[in-house]
Amino acid sequence: MNIPENLHYTKEHEWIRIDEDQSTDDRVIAYVGITDFAQSELGEIVYVEVETVGETLDRDEVFGTVEAVKTTSDLFLPLSGEILEFNKDLDENEGDNPALLNEDPYHKGWIIKMALSDASQTSELLSSTDYHALVS
Repeated sequence: MNIPENLHYTKEHEWIRIDEDQSTDDRVIAYVGITDFAQSELGEIVYVEVETVGETLDRDEVFGTVEAVKTTSDLFLPLSGEILEFNKDLDENEGDNPALLNEDPYHKGWIIKMALSDASQTSELLSSTDYHALVS
């Protein structure tokens, strides 16, 4: 199971990566997706829906859904902030390739880009070691 050390994790199997290159002193940008464990548990992912672009949501609020062949799962926001972008490669109106979540969940399969409301909240998330212990 792939659990990159440079990410933060939730107990609901989302990951978040701070993008230092796009962040500024007053705006921290991050990418959010589901973990390798989550995609393997869901199986073949056939649809991803995110209708919250442009909205500011609190930590743990639902920002979208992932539909697999046999189930649908809510996506929970790891940290509070504004949803800036839905990965166009996953969007059925653009790239329409939800299988990227199965194939490359940590890179091409990111789901949303967001601006964090409070970057200090990352200290409340799981490290890769903690997440590994959770799913082992």
